[in-house]
Amino acid sequence: MRRELVLFLVVAAALGVTFGIFETTFNNYLNDTFAISAEARGKLEFPRELPGFLVTLMGGVLFFLSVTRMGVLSALGIAAGIVGLAFTGDDYLRMMFFMVIWSAGNHLLMPVTGTIALSLAPPHQRAARMGQIGAVGMAAMILGATVVWMGLQYIDIGYRGTFLIAAVGATIAAVFLGLLRPLPRREGQRPKLVLKRRYGLFYLLNMFSGARKQIFITFGAWVLIKVFEQPAYTIAKLWIVACALGIIVQPQLGKLIDRVGERAILMANAIIIITICLGYGFAHLLPVAHPVWVVYACYVLDNLVFATSIARATYLDKIAEHEADIHASLSVGVTIDHAVSMSIPALGGIAWVVYGYPWVFVGAATIAVLNLIAAAFIRVPRGHVDAPVPTPTEMRDAPP
Repeated sequence: MRRELVLFLVVAAALGVTFGIFETTFNNYLNDTFAISAEARGKLEFPRELPGFLVTLMGGVLFFLSVTRMGVLSALGIAAGIVGLAFTGDDYLRMMFFMVIWSAGNHLLMPVTGTIALSLAPPHQRAARMGQIGAVGMAAMILGATVVWMGLQYIDIGYRGTFLIAAVGATIAAVFLGLLRPLPRREGQRPKLVLKRRYGLFYLLNMFSGARKQIFITFGAWVLIKVFEQPAYTIAKLWIVACALGIIVQPQLGKLIDRVGERAILMANAIIIITICLGYGFAHLLPVAHPVWVVYACYVLDNLVFATSIARATYLDKIAEHEADIHASLSVGVTIDHAVSMSIPALGGIAWVVYGYPWVFVGAATIAVLNLIAAAFIRVPRGHVDAPVPTPTEMRDAPP
């Protein structure tokens, strides 16, 4: 187990470098290379997120692969897509093609990393272990964002240079995923598709998460770029701040989830998101000299609260009927997440153009309210935090 954990920490670090570079540059790359509008940026999310919607189908087609081997394929897909983008030039259709390749690898990897992380955690410390692994990834994202900051502001290596470094990180992750042994607790004959009423609330939480997440991924940075005219290296600096805080926050968040339960954490997350929405949309109305600093704070906090996805994964782990359901249900969760996130940005882009950007975040705040209501219904089996009080029938039918 220790060997596998060390190998997976290397994977998390390599992917952290990749994401730290790519996620801080992609929106500026689109703006600087293609000068697209907010409406066009929103519509671009449909092809970008389509692989996320199809992740269950892709996982089903690749059912013969172990989880770790699927991870290798996914990481190589990320690397191939980023290399393609590095040499795309100003060809918009070619950019879309390689963006979809990158996205397919990225979305296939999401349930893989969650499954492996859960497999490497002690039964009653899963959230804490996922937080520790997340902290390693955050530390590596600082390195990636620093590459962007120094590379674009001082060395001028351009988007091609930064993308190629990101591709190297994804390739290293693929190599170390290939060194992992099969994990018998999670692998083997798992179903191609799991869609059960038992997991309905998990699916609903993923749907709301996908909607609000995509608004921030698409338009949070776009507010900084288009409204406040911030360059890529400023976005990278904000990522460095967010990741530095995340190194501290993620392990503590994991421990807190284990202590107080998923319901409390996800409800608090929804309340924080509502506050972030108001900051993004209405910072320019506040009586402050530099409203951009309010948006900076929202961007940093927004990146921090993404870590609460740990709570959704551990909630699924606690309610799962069978061990084999975990990976398949995580894949279904990603699919449902992206069924919403494919369309929401297009609507957001239209709202930005027609009504103004604050209304995009009013919509996001409404989604966060619905997410708050859904999180209030979380219950886990007896023996876990937030366990419901057993009914007389449950007590009568309980095994001796």
